[in-house]
Amino acid sequence: MTSTSPAPGELRAQLDTLTTEAFRPELADIDRLPTLDLARLMNGEDQTVPRAVAAQLPRIADAIDATAERMARGGRLIYAGAGTPGRLGILDASECPPTFNTDPGEVVGLIAGGPSAIVKAVEGAEDSGELAAADLKALELTADDTVVGISASGRTPYAVGAVAHARSLGALTIGLSCNAGSPLAAAAEHGIEVVVGPELLTASTRLKAGTAQKLVLNMLSTITMIRLGKTYGNLMVDVRASNEKLRARSRRIVALATGASDDEIETALAATGGEVKNAILTILGSVDAPTAARLLTESRGHLRAALRVATARE
Repeated sequence: MTSTSPAPGELRAQLDTLTTEAFRPELADIDRLPTLDLARLMNGEDQTVPRAVAAQLPRIADAIDATAERMARGGRLIYAGAGTPGRLGILDASECPPTFNTDPGEVVGLIAGGPSAIVKAVEGAEDSGELAAADLKALELTADDTVVGISASGRTPYAVGAVAHARSLGALTIGLSCNAGSPLAAAAEHGIEVVVGPELLTASTRLKAGTAQKLVLNMLSTITMIRLGKTYGNLMVDVRASNEKLRARSRRIVALATGASDDEIETALAATGGEVKNAILTILGSVDAPTAARLLTESRGHLRAALRVATARE
């Protein structure tokens, strides 16, 4: 593993310039506070995060539109980070298949050091941009893919290396950090810098920075999926009914979308193999299951577009 990290003195000087690493002398005695006061203090800190995210909404929206355009062509959404940012990327990626019925390979999370780093830090892994390039090469990255480098500091070599390698191949690149003027944002086509300020615990970026990253990743994946037709209004019509709770949720979604009776819903779901989107189309569009499947294929999965065609046939 090739390390690209600076010398210890140089690294300390770099950290001294980062907002996320700043020491707050006014909080030096928080360990003496009553627990309730500590909880109030921490809650107050957390309330500043949405405002910091709001300041970046135009950049986030641009990144989402560009991502959706690539994914509509068959591209993938790939997160790359070390430590907490890497874990957050893996979390967001892992929740897309059950929520939006995506293939596990469509939204992917990479963490420096590999899967074992999810629960235990891998020494030196975050310091290697070459490791990030190797991880992306293993995925056979294409120009239709989107790579999101995630780093609180905005200088983590693994995240910066992932973005640099992806951009060299023509892939869309997004850099998500929590410091202004970061190398990560500079390396990416779309730089998103959510400046949340110094942490309650000095440099513990799993706190406000981690919360900010989670909020932005929620937007990136969720709104991209909305743009791709994975929802109908605010209903998760592509939900994968893999357990009893989700099967009950599927029936409820069909009911909310159609207002149909329980018997109609059960009949529609049985005819469509449990596919919520297809079942809704058979009810609202008055078509049979094979026709619903064909119309959805022709509309690239967009239920509203398929429904317009179905109702125009009446």
